[in-house]
Amino acid sequence: MQVLKLRRSDLKRCAELEQVLFPGDDPWSWSAFAAELDQGHYYVGAYVDERLIGYAGLAVVGRAPHAEAEVHTIGVDPANQGRGVGKALLGALLGRADEQQATTFLEVRTDNDAAIAMYEKHGFEIVGLRKRYYQPSGADAHTMRRPPAETAEAG
Repeated sequence: MQVLKLRRSDLKRCAELEQVLFPGDDPWSWSAFAAELDQGHYYVGAYVDERLIGYAGLAVVGRAPHAEAEVHTIGVDPANQGRGVGKALLGALLGRADEQQATTFLEVRTDNDAAIAMYEKHGFEIVGLRKRYYQPSGADAHTMRRPPAETAEAG
């Protein structure tokens, strides 16, 4: 598996995976992914034999020492879940955030125990609750935060 910059030619595949992964929560379309790339956000894909099996995106605003990053999405093909793909994608995003000395935030469904555990292993902590965050399902989300790597290691 390789984690590389997401290719525009893979946006259709991203939208297809969104339909499978998030059917009850307004999955992103091709145009939503295209808008993210057009805005200059950092997106990576996980590839096996040139086939996209996962994707992830991050936005960074501000400059050190006050930069903030937000994980916009992480998705992994169900056939490849549990094999470290999500961990590799998250690692790429956090590497980018750490380059900018950015505190990183994300939202995760409160019932997604596997994702929460992965985020906690990478230094995130739950700092808030967003009621009915995901629509149209109305599922709640935890807001999680991770300090930049040098701060995280010192604490």
